[in-house]
Amino acid sequence: MGVSGCGKSTVGGVLAGRLGWEMGEGDDLHPAANVARMAAGHPLTDDDRWPWLALVRGWIDEHIQAGQPGVITCSALKRSYRDVLRNEHVVFVYLTGTRDQLLARLAARHGHFMPVLLLDSQLAAVEPPGPDEQVLQIDIGPSPSVQAATIVDKLALD
Repeated sequence: MGVSGCGKSTVGGVLAGRLGWEMGEGDDLHPAANVARMAAGHPLTDDDRWPWLALVRGWIDEHIQAGQPGVITCSALKRSYRDVLRNEHVVFVYLTGTRDQLLARLAARHGHFMPVLLLDSQLAAVEPPGPDEQVLQIDIGPSPSVQAATIVDKLALD
């Protein structure tokens, strides 16, 4: 979880590959209207997000019911969003960095629907997880492989 540009897809892919788990890309579950809205420079509203969060939760539930571990990316910016996704099998990995780090990453990214100009709206909306949430916070400074190794180590996944 985290704002755009924090590396959810990259770190999630490295982590899933290392563990041999299926990877789900939350961005792929957005309805076309959400993608168009963001591509036009308009932040999503809560009402825009609820159906998308239900699809992410469905992906999680399918994997839990099948007994298959997985990694799925999702911004999960607000506690109310995480409440939709949360259960005892879900651990949120919160990728955090400075605004400058995030801007640099977004400026270097090509072909993604999320424009740089929406970063500030995400930073304003993000509600960092509280101590009562099952979460691991990871700094985005190290390489994605180091971040994934830290996640594996901290969650004892090896």
